[in-house]
Amino acid sequence: MNDMTKKMREVAKELLSNGDVKVIIGWEKGTFPNISCPAFIDKPEDVERLVWDDYCHANLSSYLLDYRKSDDKIGIFVKGCDSRGVNRLLQDLQATREKIYVIGIPCTGLKDSETNEKPQKCVECRYPNPLIYDKLIGEEQKLNEVAATVEAREFKDVKGIEAMNTEEKNQFWEDNYSSCIRCYACRNICSACNCTSCIFDTTATQGWIGKANNVDENKFFALTRAFHVAGRCVECGECERVCPMNIPIMSLNRKLTQDIGDLFGEFDAGVNVESPLPLGHFDKLNDPEEFK
Repeated sequence: MNDMTKKMREVAKELLSNGDVKVIIGWEKGTFPNISCPAFIDKPEDVERLVWDDYCHANLSSYLLDYRKSDDKIGIFVKGCDSRGVNRLLQDLQATREKIYVIGIPCTGLKDSETNEKPQKCVECRYPNPLIYDKLIGEEQKLNEVAATVEAREFKDVKGIEAMNTEEKNQFWEDNYSSCIRCYACRNICSACNCTSCIFDTTATQGWIGKANNVDENKFFALTRAFHVAGRCVECGECERVCPMNIPIMSLNRKLTQDIGDLFGEFDAGVNVESPLPLGHFDKLNDPEEFK
């Protein structure tokens, strides 16, 4: 057991024993040694399930949506990218700060479950330390050398697609989204996809998108979701990681991130709760309805 795992268990046990939180959301080992799954701990004696290792990929912030109508206080462990997701939910009024106890974990980068190499999102990570927390365990990390250089924001994957001609671009996305099974895993894992009722689950979508699985409707789903999270994506890469068909979803998200930066100036979603969104901002004072 590493030191971080030991500290996690100590903090979780204290919070649960004192009744400070009702549930702790963290990670635990599952069936496979190279995968660490989300864990929901509500008893002090169960904190031994908690772990911290190179495979704690899951951005736990989206699970706070399951408690948005609860009066209980929820504890949650967050990495840097997870903390941006928490800020995203706070800014969308999908979570209340007073009802969350955030335990921050500085992250040096994780390993891909298949290749055991550091994934690109970790290589380019500019926020290795949590941006929001009530308690920090572990030492803060310095920004890695690659992410500190301008190359980290050159959007090389995007530019590779932009270099294609129109026919090549169309074929690229046709090839990728012809394999989409519309499982909605990308939507379900995303902290920016936090509408109470999703357009793709309602009968109101009749005439816009059907239930048939074909490339045109798959691309319609992909583009609709991409524009929905434009300016709000926290770049955790979870949508692409959980996609069972290995579709390069983040290339589409990063294209919009690049364009927003070019049009409106550099902006990183989920960094500052008070920062207005480049494509729209919920005005708590003047909007006639709450965004829920």
